[in-house]
Amino acid sequence: MGWGAWLREQVYPRAGFKRATRYVIHRMRRLPDQPHRVARGVFAGSLIGFLPLPGLQFVAAWLASRAINGNLLAALLATFNTNPVTTPFFAVLAMTLGHWILGIEAPLTAEYIGHAFAVAGGDLWFNFKAMFGPEHTRWGGLIRFWHEIYWPYFIGALGPGIVLSVIAYYITIPLVEAYQKTRAAKAGERKEKRKRLREAVAKAAHRLKHRGEQGETNGDDAPGSP
Repeated sequence: MGWGAWLREQVYPRAGFKRATRYVIHRMRRLPDQPHRVARGVFAGSLIGFLPLPGLQFVAAWLASRAINGNLLAALLATFNTNPVTTPFFAVLAMTLGHWILGIEAPLTAEYIGHAFAVAGGDLWFNFKAMFGPEHTRWGGLIRFWHEIYWPYFIGALGPGIVLSVIAYYITIPLVEAYQKTRAAKAGERKEKRKRLREAVAKAAHRLKHRGEQGETNGDDAPGSP
C-alpha cells in the first residue's frame, strides 16, 4: 500500500469503521499473552489515543505500555480508539472540560477553533520562512493556541480518557480469557480428533497386514502347494 492509500485508510477505512473496529478487537483477543498484560496494554494505548499527541501516539503508547508492563501490540492497536469520526466529539468535550477546569472563558465554536488553528499554522509557516530570511519570528498565535486550545484539550482529556481506559481494561480481561479458553478447547478437540484418526489408521493398517498374513498362510496350506 502506497503512502497516499495508507493516509486515506487512516482517515476512512475502505471497509468502514465498524469492520475496522471489529478487526482491532479480534486482533487483541488473539494476542498470545496473559489477559492482564493485554488489558494493561489496552489501557495504556487507549489513554494515549485520547490525548492530543499527533504523530507521537505510537511512541507514547509504546513507552506507556513498557512502563506498566503491558502488551506492546495491544497498546498500539488500542490507539485506534480515536478516529476522524469520534475525535471531533471527544475534542469538544475535552476542551469544554479543560476550559472549565482552567477558568478560561472562550466560545468553543467551529469558527473560534478554526481561527486558532489558522493563526497558529500561519505562525509556523512564517517562522519556517524566517529561518531563511531577514524576518523575525512571531509566536503570538502559537502561544494563544497553546493556552486556549491545546493545553485545555490535554487537561480536559485526562479525566474522561482515564475513565474510558479503565473501562476498556476491565472489559478486555474477560474477553481475552474467554477467547483463550475457547481456543484452547478447540485446539484440544482438534488434537483429540487427530489422535483418534491416527489410531484408526493404525488399526486399519494392522487389520490389512493381518489379512495379508492369513492369505499367505492359506495359500501355503492349499493342495498342490510345494
